[in-house]
Amino acid sequence: MYVCLCHNVTDTKIRHLVRTEGVSSMRELREHLGVATQCGKCAQCAKQVLNQALAERPAHAGCPGMMAAA
Repeated sequence: MYVCLCHNVTDTKIRHLVRTEGVSSMRELREHLGVATQCGKCAQCAKQVLNQALAERPAHAGCPGMMAAA
């Protein structure tokens, strides 16, 4: 689904950044994708998608040196 029409940002793009780039804040989303920098109507939805993506990532994600138990 499109979250930010002004910058063509989808929920998939946001989730991908959380998983691959470690994005964890709205500030980082704005820097990477331009979310909520034009009209601002997407801010609340983008925050919800970000929070869901953060809750879905593994507990060790974003912690350098941490590995999953074998």
